[in-house]
Amino acid sequence: MPDREPIIIVGMGELGGVLARGLLRLGHPVFPVLRDTPRAELAERVAPALVIVAVGEAELDAALASTPARWKDRLVLLQNELVPATWQSHALAELGVLVVWFEKKPGFEPRVLLPSVAWGRGAATLVNALARLGIPARVVTEREALVTELIVKNLYILVTNIAGLRVGGTVAELWSEHRELALAVAADVLAVQARLTDRALSAEALIPRLREAIDADPAHRCAGRSAPARLARALTHAARFGIAVPALRAIAEEQASTS
Repeated sequence: MPDREPIIIVGMGELGGVLARGLLRLGHPVFPVLRDTPRAELAERVAPALVIVAVGEAELDAALASTPARWKDRLVLLQNELVPATWQSHALAELGVLVVWFEKKPGFEPRVLLPSVAWGRGAATLVNALARLGIPARVVTEREALVTELIVKNLYILVTNIAGLRVGGTVAELWSEHRELALAVAADVLAVQARLTDRALSAEALIPRLREAIDADPAHRCAGRSAPARLARALTHAARFGIAVPALRAIAEEQASTS
């Protein structure tokens, strides 16, 4: 990819801001797309190398549906809970994915858990942009490697958030004091992820990756603001596939009884 090609970022939240800073340091002009930005008009004026969709999970479908046709082969997705079916449902073939393993809160520098993972379109550019900010990242080239990395991230996010709805605390406390709960939630999450990705998943291979992420930032809080929505989405997937997810349903019933 030639230097200094323009890059579009859809959604200028914390992650979008981090990527914009890194890309600017590489010399790329960055065009932000906000809620009121006329996308079709911008698409007529700007031919970007990449269109990074940095909106939240709940806004992703709407953002993809409103993406101008001439941008659709230049997309990069970075949301949590991604699986290939997410972009296949929008008939997207060529795109990039960034599996983000750093946290960015307002007023603070990014906090790295593990090296982030980039795949597909723009992967090297994203890794180089993050490197300019001291954020480690690596490229994977095989699709199966990408799917594994997505599942690992989903496992971490869903287990810590959903189990955290019951016990709160930190991820280290979840693992040391409530491991039976964590493993029960993990079993349900993997059952859903297996159907979403159409793969046989090995808990023996994936639970150590979950533990690696927990150990990377043991003081990380479990249940964030998005935890109830994550639980609801997991239950929706389970119902669609007819999967029994007893740990998830028990936590949902507890949450309903206290609301």
